[in-house]
Amino acid sequence: MAEPTISTTVDFKVDVLQLCEEAYERAGLEMRTGYDLRSARRSIQLMLLEWVNRGLNLWTVTEATINLVSGTKTYALSDDAVDILDAVLRTDTGLATQTDFNLTRLSVSSYAQTSNKNTSSRPTSMYVDRQNRVNVTLFPEPNDSTQDFVYWYVRRIKDLGDNTNNPDMPERFVPALIAGLAFNIALKRPEAQDRIPTLKALYEESYELAASEDRSKAPLVFTPLQEFIDVAL
Repeated sequence: MAEPTISTTVDFKVDVLQLCEEAYERAGLEMRTGYDLRSARRSIQLMLLEWVNRGLNLWTVTEATINLVSGTKTYALSDDAVDILDAVLRTDTGLATQTDFNLTRLSVSSYAQTSNKNTSSRPTSMYVDRQNRVNVTLFPEPNDSTQDFVYWYVRRIKDLGDNTNNPDMPERFVPALIAGLAFNIALKRPEAQDRIPTLKALYEESYELAASEDRSKAPLVFTPLQEFIDVAL
């Protein structure tokens, strides 16, 4: 008996149009009109915004650098920034003496209570304003234009673009995207109302599977409390 032939490729991708078609089918519906497609695309974009609020998606973490200007303390981050995860003040960039200094993130109340916000020195902390566009204010105010503000930030998931595009995410999140779209389509169609509980459960399960796989694999280090060490001794 001949051995079965096994494909050697791993090129399968789902573009936006195929994604929408699959979601409609899961909702027990058929995508027939241009409006159906526009409605599905709108639901996807809104869902991707909701994913930002669900927590950190590692594939959206990006590094960026701002060259500081002496006497300037507030800087606008990249247009696609949602929040800062971490940041350092870097001196002697590119040299053997390059050094990174950690920056402490201040709450709005802590920064507001800072007595002299115009103090000029090497920055040791930052206040992040996340309103319409993310801005960072350094404290003390930088006094050296050779220093860099290096930060790691969460960016927005990119827009869908053309219907032949692939979504901006690792492949492990695509099933969650399809499941979520099917749920959202059912919410808008009276004839699919009976499928809503099942589709919602499938969506949440699929997203959690992808999100759990996306979490950092860095090892955890547990430090015992001193009171337990004293008891053991």
